[in-house]
Amino acid sequence: MSEVAIRAAIVAAAKRLDAAGFMPSKSGNISVRDGDGFVVTPAALPYALLTEADLVRVTPDGSAAPGQRRPSSEWRLHQAIYAARPDAQAIVHTHSPKATALSCARRGLPPFHYMILSAGGPDIRCANHATFGTSALAENCLQGLQGRRAVLLANHGAVAIGATLEKAETLAREVENLAGQYLALLAAGLDPVLLTSHELDEAADQFRDYGR
Repeated sequence: MSEVAIRAAIVAAAKRLDAAGFMPSKSGNISVRDGDGFVVTPAALPYALLTEADLVRVTPDGSAAPGQRRPSSEWRLHQAIYAARPDAQAIVHTHSPKATALSCARRGLPPFHYMILSAGGPDIRCANHATFGTSALAENCLQGLQGRRAVLLANHGAVAIGATLEKAETLAREVENLAGQYLALLAAGLDPVLLTSHELDEAADQFRDYGR
């Protein structure tokens, strides 16, 4: 995928997610791996105004070429994920309302629905809190992503990774959907019945053939 195509895809995804309420008030960020670096959304620019020229190319050491905008304040998080996860070709970090609300309770998502498996395991963890934009947050995010493709960030939001930007965006949307269902159960005073390991294994077997 050329850098021109990468930039067009990031802008389109950012505008879709912004319109869906996943990135309120310039929050959240998106990146795609490009060679040994990555292209990421800039800091402090409303996504409705975002153009392909506004995106920032960041090298593996975290530097950006002169003349570009400042990269997202979470560039360290993106840098750390790409360095540690060869399977990550794209990252979508949102402040979607329901996932963010759950993260503010510092609670992850247990296996109350089989779609939890879309994130790569039997749950979606909530990573420990750290200040936004810091290396500590990047490290906590990586720990929460071990064996997973999505994680909540305590008092912050959610992160989804994927083999393509489309897959990362789809997973970010599913995390928000699951968070909404889980919060609705809790708000109704219901105690979710969690799937057993056997039931999850059966669902995972179904996933392997899904769409073929």
